[in-house]
Amino acid sequence: MLFNPSKSLFFMTLMIGIIITISSNSWLGIWMGLEINLLSFIPLMIDESNIYASEASLKYFLTQAMASSLLLFSIMLFLSYNNLNFNIWNYNFSSKLLLINMALLIKTGATPFHFWFPSVMNCLSWFNGWVLMTIQKIAPFILIFYSFNYYINMMSLLLCLIFGAMGGLNQTSIRKIMAYSSINHMSWMLCSMYFSKSLWLNYFMFYIFLTTSIVSLFYSFNMFFLNQIFLYFNHNLIMKFSIFTLLLSLGGLPPFIGFFPKWLVIQYAMFNNFYFIITMMVILTLFTLYFYLQMTYSAFMMDTWNFKWNFLKNKISKFNYLFITLTFFSIFSLIFMTIFFN
Repeated sequence: MLFNPSKSLFFMTLMIGIIITISSNSWLGIWMGLEINLLSFIPLMIDESNIYASEASLKYFLTQAMASSLLLFSIMLFLSYNNLNFNIWNYNFSSKLLLINMALLIKTGATPFHFWFPSVMNCLSWFNGWVLMTIQKIAPFILIFYSFNYYINMMSLLLCLIFGAMGGLNQTSIRKIMAYSSINHMSWMLCSMYFSKSLWLNYFMFYIFLTTSIVSLFYSFNMFFLNQIFLYFNHNLIMKFSIFTLLLSLGGLPPFIGFFPKWLVIQYAMFNNFYFIITMMVILTLFTLYFYLQMTYSAFMMDTWNFKWNFLKNKISKFNYLFITLTFFSIFSLIFMTIFFN
């Protein structure tokens, strides 16, 4: 996609919008950066080979336009209470930041404003889905950190846990499963954000790495549904093992590397007496492991005939070494990290 000059231009302006948002010291500059980001992502979603792209772009535009309108209204309301002080660092009226937090949660797709996220994700290509799950969350999450409202974010944290865990149980679409997985991970990001910015950044970087690894694997073999995992890799156990390992790492199962950021969040939460919240987070995250296992368990335990047009021998051999490297990193990095931090 990025070899297309117009797509490359819009991707650059998308990144510029994020940079403007996170580097601005005024709320109007932040709103302008978010609008540049929104208007740059809509053309990236348009794809002539995808008949559902127009539906996804319309849903995304309407939702984000509503969130932007709410954000602009809340900014004007916030500034009127602060005597037109445009400085983002003024926290004298933190209760007035409630509407700002709600607008930012809509933009990230966090619960209870998540209903647009799985449906839009299900209509996108893997590249656009990756952008939506990772890059598009950078600016709203940093703004949530700067205007953190404890009550609305803790409520969103608990709801993200519940809906992210329960929503993916009966799904057959891999893109919807990844969307609900992203919603579940938002709860851990919101919790880490409460303690420190570096803890959130640590978790978010690991999340980007694992999501990129899995999405690149699905993109390489053009897989969108669970039965494709079963059919495509029936003859290639290495690819089955790579998917199995990367998904369990994304779920945060020890001893995989995805457990490391969760381990840090659990440790910070225990030090700050967040016993109930962290217990709920650990229990409900186990539900996400269930639908990760569902994606690979049948492919490992069962065997069937395979058609020759599903073999894709040359394509698989081309990507074998990359995914073996990612799998090795996912399995053994936690051991090296614990040695390093000790």
